This record gives sequence, C-alpha cells and structure tokens, in this order.
Amino acid sequence: MISVVSDLSRQIPAGTRYQRLLESIHCHFHCDAVALLRLRGTALHPLAAFGLSDDTLGRTFLVEDNPRLARILLSREPIRFEADSELPDPYDGLVDSPDTRLHVHDCMGIALYVEDKPWGILTLDALEPGAFDSIDPMELRAFIRLAEASIKVAGLIQSLELQVRKEHEVARLLSEDVKRSELIGGSPVIKSLIAELDLVAGSDLSVLISGETGVGKELVARHIHVASSRAEAPLVYVNCAALPENLIESELFGHTKGAFSGATGARAGKFELADGGSLFLDEIGELPLGMQPKLLRALQTGEVQRVGSDRYHRADVRIIAATNRNLKQEVVAGRFRADLYHRLSVYPVLVPPLRERGRDVLLLAGHFLELNRRKLGLGSLRLGRSACSALLEYSWPGNVRELEHLISRAVLRLSALRKQSGRVLTLDAELLELPRSADLQGAVRAACPTPVEEPGAKRGQSLKEATDLFQIDLVTAVLRRKSCNRTAAARELGVDPGNFNRLLKRLGINVEEIKKGI
Repeated sequence: MISVVSDLSRQIPAGTRYQRLLESIHCHFHCDAVALLRLRGTALHPLAAFGLSDDTLGRTFLVEDNPRLARILLSREPIRFEADSELPDPYDGLVDSPDTRLHVHDCMGIALYVEDKPWGILTLDALEPGAFDSIDPMELRAFIRLAEASIKVAGLIQSLELQVRKEHEVARLLSEDVKRSELIGGSPVIKSLIAELDLVAGSDLSVLISGETGVGKELVARHIHVASSRAEAPLVYVNCAALPENLIESELFGHTKGAFSGATGARAGKFELADGGSLFLDEIGELPLGMQPKLLRALQTGEVQRVGSDRYHRADVRIIAATNRNLKQEVVAGRFRADLYHRLSVYPVLVPPLRERGRDVLLLAGHFLELNRRKLGLGSLRLGRSACSALLEYSWPGNVRELEHLISRAVLRLSALRKQSGRVLTLDAELLELPRSADLQGAVRAACPTPVEEPGAKRGQSLKEATDLFQIDLVTAVLRRKSCNRTAAARELGVDPGNFNRLLKRLGINVEEIKKGI
C-alpha cells in the first residue's frame, strides 16, 4: 500500500494514479469491482474504476436517485449493505462478469474526506455474498486514511503541475516580451545609448530617462531592469499622468481598509509590489506638487506608509523615472521640486529622437512589418524603394510610436488590397500616406495667414529649436483650419490623438488661445 503513495508522487497523470490505487485495493481486499467517485455538487462522477464495464466512467450518479450512495456519503464510518438489501445497487449490470443479470452481491462504501471536507466515495463490490466478512475494521480504517492521504497528495501534485505550467507559460511570454522590447538600431547614437544603459544597469543608481514623446523611454527602462541584478524581481510600472490626484498616494504607497470612501479592503502600493525589483515612474513630470514631498521621503528613507496606517513598510526598490518635459525648466518655473529632481536624476539618460537616428528608421520599420505580418497572417512582406525614401525623409514628430502606428495602418491597407495570399507583398509610399518634407512646408504656407520662415533660417538656431518652431506653425495652422478640433487635427497630421495632446503640451500650444483668434 505504501507503494501507492510513492506512485502518486511521480509525474504521472491523475487518472493513472487513481487507477493504481484501485488496483491495490482490489488485490488487498479480493473484491470483484472497486470505484472511486468524486462529489461535485449533487452528483458523483467516477474518476477511476476496476472490474466495472468501460461505460461506467461516462456515467453520472445523482445522489438523490441512488439511496445507497446517499447513505455512504452521510456516514463517517464504512457502510456495508446486506446481500438482501432492498436498496437498488447503482452497479447492477455494470460489474464486469459473464453473468450481467446478477443483482445480489456484497457491497461496501466508504466516504472520503480531504481536509475535513467531503471529497467523494470509494465503493467495493463482490459477486459472492459474504466476501467482506473477514475484513479487519482497523485495517480498513487504516486503508481509508491512506486513500484520503493519497488523494490529497494527487490533488496537490495536480495543483503544483498546473502552477508550474502557468509559470513556464508566463516565463515564455516574458521572454518573448523582452525580445520584442529590445532596443533596435545600429546608429552611433543608439550604440552609445545602449553602452550607457549597460553601464548604469549594473548599479542601483536612480535613473531619469528624458526624451520626446514616443522615443521609447519605457523600452529603455526595461533594458535597464533586465540588465540589472534585479532582473528576476518585478519591474512595476506607474503612469503618473494617468492617475487621479486623489488616488496617487494610495497607488504608490497602498491603503488600509476604510482609509477613504471606497477602500473596502487593504491594498499594497506599487512600492511594496516592487520590493526587491525596480519601480518605473513614467511621466514623472506630471506628478502634482503636493505629492512630491511624500515621494521624496520614500526615496530618501526607503520606507512607505499606507494611507490610513501608522506603520511603515520597508521597500527596497530601484527607481527609474521618465519624462518628456525639461525638468530643469520645470524646477526654475516652480512646478517641480529641486530636491526631488536631484534625487531622481542621479544618472540622467537622454533618448535621441528618431530623426537623429538615420537609417534606424528602416530597421524599426522592418521590425514592425514583421509583427504586423504575423498578426494578419500574411506571406512575405517588404518595403518598396519609395516607402524607404519617404520614411527617411520624414521628420517623425511622434518618433518610434508614430512609426509603429503608421506601419500598422499601412500593412492593414495592403492586406485589403492583396490579390494572391502567397505572393510577396510590397508596401509602397502611397500606402504609408506620409507627407514629404516639401509637402509639409507647402501645407503650412497654404494654411498660415502669414509667410512661414524656413526651418533653420535663423543663424545660431539649433536643429531642435528649428524643428519645434516648424511643428508649432504647422500644428497651429491645422488647428485653425479644423476649428480647434483636436481629433480632426491629429487625424490630418497622422498623429495618435493621445500623442497629439502631449505634443501640444510639449510645444506650449494653447488651443483655447487659438480658438479665441479664429
């Protein structure tokens, strides 16, 4: 009987485990049939059977329709039915015997409990009356305990196997996600950036990632985390711009039950969830001034206090923050605390915009082409020469995110136009619907009431300053033409609406002021 438990501890299917348990019972008690039934709701479902017909496992025995099974379930002691019992036997005709008409046989049932809860029953049947007369009650009780322990072990192993499968699947998805999140590019600025990230990743210094909207600041944060000694611990993401001001403290530090209206239970904050790992504070420049001292204290002491609690919790986290704002200017303007800025920017990292990365735009386009090809189930897919030229000439105000969305739209259009599923599909410039630089300037001249100065025409003006001025003129002109409808303006410019709103903020464009002047 001990061998049954050892069998259950091996990596074998649950049905096989139960079958071996029943074979052991059959040999030990010399019965003709034995079955293991699991209680689910008001019915008993056979999980394994020995000595019964093959169709038994496909049956369901309702407790209310089977008085013998009901009596077994209601007793904590083994139940044995007399050979002349008037209660119908649920296995009449199912015992694997040449004489299937036999109705009188010795029958015994045992209710099984796991963790003091009814789990199911074990039934033993013999074709000869009196077959169980010689069973030792003590030995039977010992075997019942062993059977219950075996079932519990089998359940635990099933749970563990399920958990392992889930963990393997999560690990596989994370691995694929990391591969998809690799920084792609061979330009000097990207090579320099990756070398810098690998350098700082080996430390626990706080990192402040800055750069324009859509350059891939979250990918940079992931790169730092994956290359660090904390890679096995979680990287917890917080979007400071997306949180309501009255919930930011609870989101970061957690809260106790009843701490505020709606707090129906205690909850750990992002700092506690990231303990041992990294905490990525995206859009840190949007954090309200009133919340900044509390964040500063957590960074200085490594302790967090849940809302509504007097206790402090230690949180060992590595801080990675990101912003598309110039935090130095925000400090000067009084919108961001200087002490918090210095605490966050121990190691500042600037992510270059896409327009400074040269032919990286083609590598990224190829990456997004492949992702969309898989999603849509397309065959071979390539960029045409005209598309390559258009991608290299464009200034990319929305950076990598804008490129990703543009490629997704273009591939979708191409898939609708394809004639043969097996042919090589070529994505040309027309499908990109991407205006060339000359077209953009023409659009500005046509839309603006006054002539627009050529970008970079002023002496001493940097490329970024000239680009920003150009974008301000273009966006302002389109907003006027669209009666300040942001969605329509974003659509005409080929920019994601969310990115468009952030672009307005970065460029300092006041839509209400434009509306007054229309």
